[in-house]
Formats: sequence, C-alpha cells, structure tokens
Amino acid sequence: MVRVVVGIKWVPNTQAVRFDPKTGTLIREGVPSIVNPHDLDAVELALKLRDRYGGEVIAISMAPPSAIKGLEHVLGMGVDRAILISDRVFAGADTLATSYVLANAIRRLGSFDLIIFGQETIDSSTAHIPAQVASWLDLPYVYYVEDVEELGGGRAVVRRRLEDRIEWYEIELPAVIATAMHSQQPRPVRLSYKLRAKTERRVEVWDNKVLGLDERCVGLRGSPTVVTKVTWMPEVPRKRQVFRGDPREAVKWLIEKLREEGVLPY
Repeated sequence: MVRVVVGIKWVPNTQAVRFDPKTGTLIREGVPSIVNPHDLDAVELALKLRDRYGGEVIAISMAPPSAIKGLEHVLGMGVDRAILISDRVFAGADTLATSYVLANAIRRLGSFDLIIFGQETIDSSTAHIPAQVASWLDLPYVYYVEDVEELGGGRAVVRRRLEDRIEWYEIELPAVIATAMHSQQPRPVRLSYKLRAKTERRVEVWDNKVLGLDERCVGLRGSPTVVTKVTWMPEVPRKRQVFRGDPREAVKWLIEKLREEGVLPY
C-alpha cells in the first residue's frame, strides 16, 4: 500500500495571460484556466503506482477558489482525495512562499511515501516548486523522472531521462520526484468519478485558519522575488478572411495567401 501526494497547479490559459503593471503578478480574474498539462503526467504516475500497489492518491493545490474545477478534473481521473489551499493571504506568492505553504499543508497530511510534481508549469516555467518543497521537508529529490520501477521496503528505484542518457536512482522514502514532461499518457476523466466528486463534495478547502502560518511568510509579504520591470508586447491585430466557393479553388486561394504572408517559401 502506498500513499502518494501529487501537486497540481491551476494555470491561466497561456494565450490569455495578462500582468498587473503595478505588482507584476498575473491577473487571473476573467482569464480561462486549466490544469497545468505537465502536472497531469504526475497525476497519471501517481495513479499507476496506486493501481500497482494499492493505497491512496491525494491531490493538493494552492490556488483561488476557481481551482476547485481543476481538482474535480483529477478526481474524475481517479484521484482519491483533493485539497484546495486557498486564502487571500496566500495571494501574490512567489515560488518560495508557495512551496512553504505546500510543504506545511503536506506535513499536516501525516505520513506519505511519495510527493510527485510535474516538471514545470506553463505560466512561469520556473521548475522551482518540487525542489523547494523537498528542501522545506528535508527529503530526497529527483528531477526528470520517467517512471518508478520499484517501490517498497522504505525505498524506491526511479528512472530519469537526460539529454544524452538514462539514469537510475535508488532513494529512501519518503521522497519528492518531478516527472519529465510527456513521460506519461494521462488517462481520460470518467464521468461517474467526476459526478461523484461533485455530489460528495470531496474537494476539501484549507485556509490559513487551518494551517496557522505566519502571514509575514506567505503571499506577497512572504515573497522575496521582486518584479522590477514588465515588458509589454504590442497587440497584433488578427486577420480574418473567408473564401466561399469551389473547394479546389479554395485550396489555390489559400496557398496564394500563405505565399503572400511568407508562410510558404515559394
């Protein structure tokens, strides 16, 4: 039996990211969000380990209340329990303050075997969180993990892929790992699981009253990262043209337009 904690992030659609010019932080209001795609690799690996050894998978996320939708998504994949860490005092956190909150929330869960994160997030791509959580909890950490080949007896054997080689590590448990992007094929959501998640309200919400953390160490106040300048890109107007007529003529018209735009070389 294994107990696996998997971290996910509710990220803005990268096609619609906006920044607050004063604080340099992301503006999330009114922006469509999704579960960070690379975190779904972590969820899938966690579920495979539970399927193989039995036990429990717990998803955890620090995010605004809207992230309940993301946690319901992974519950729909088969995760057993989901916890949303959400409080206004956590807003504006950099990776250090975020990892501090996550580490303390994981401590509150009690015993576990593995903590799994995705390689990085598509909104910031820092890849800091797994290493920082491991540091707060004083646990071994391995990055770029493709698979966990053995698990049990207080140890795990993990395989990771680098640019020029594959490596194997034997690590003591509990430990933290980060999955290599595209290393797993995330399973689809099952409607019965997702409906059960909604009807049973299995997403727990923990605020700072639950965690009891010093407000000077969380959120914007607890974040040493300072954004000194945000470079603004000019908006590019979108072109839209419609061709109506014979499909064969439409193909010729499209090729000509692509040549005019320099998309086709000749």
